[in-house]
Amino acid sequence: MAEYLASIFGTEKDKVNCSFYFKIGACRHGDRCSRLHNKPTFSQTIVLLNLYRNPQNTAQTADGSHCHVSDVEVQEHYDNFFEEVFTELQEKYGEIEEMNVCDNLGDHLVGNVYVKFRREEDAERAVAELNNRWFNGQAVHAELSPVTDFRESCCRQYEMGECTRGGFCNFMHLRPISRNLRRQLYGRGPRRS
Repeated sequence: MAEYLASIFGTEKDKVNCSFYFKIGACRHGDRCSRLHNKPTFSQTIVLLNLYRNPQNTAQTADGSHCHVSDVEVQEHYDNFFEEVFTELQEKYGEIEEMNVCDNLGDHLVGNVYVKFRREEDAERAVAELNNRWFNGQAVHAELSPVTDFRESCCRQYEMGECTRGGFCNFMHLRPISRNLRRQLYGRGPRRS
C-alpha cells in the first residue's frame, strides 16, 4: 500500500495532495482547494509572488483607457526587471541556477518569479530576508516552492505557440529574456530547445 501511495503522490490520481501545487507551486483554488498544498520545509527554489508587472497588462491613462505599449518597450522593461532581480538575488544570496517569470494572467500565477538557487541554504536565507523587503512600491512575498523541474510546470502548448487557454492557462507561460541578456547573466545560450 505504501508503495502505491508513493507512486501516485503529486499526480492526478492522488486524491489527497494537489497535483497543481506540487507541479507549479501555485493552485487556482488557493486556500479553498479540496486537496492539500504541502509547502516544502526546504527547497532550492523560491517563488516571489506577483512581483513582475507587465506594462501591457497595467498601462492605463488617467481616464481609465488603456495605453498602447509596444512589444519592444515591453521586452526592454522586462529585461531591465529580470537583470535587476537576478543580479541582486545572486549577489546577496548565492548562485542562481535558473530564474523564470510567469506571463500568465490568472491570480495564482500572474507575475510570479521562480528562482532556483544552487544551494537550499541560499534559498532559505533569501526567503527569510526578502519577506522584509519592498520592490516597486509593493511588499515582497517570498516562499519556498516545490518546483524543481520547470519542464513539468510549463505549458508545452504555449512553448509551441498553440495554447488556446491564453493567459488564464493553469500551467506556467514563461516569459523569455533576450538572447544578449541570457548570455550576460548565464554565460551561455538558451538551456531549453
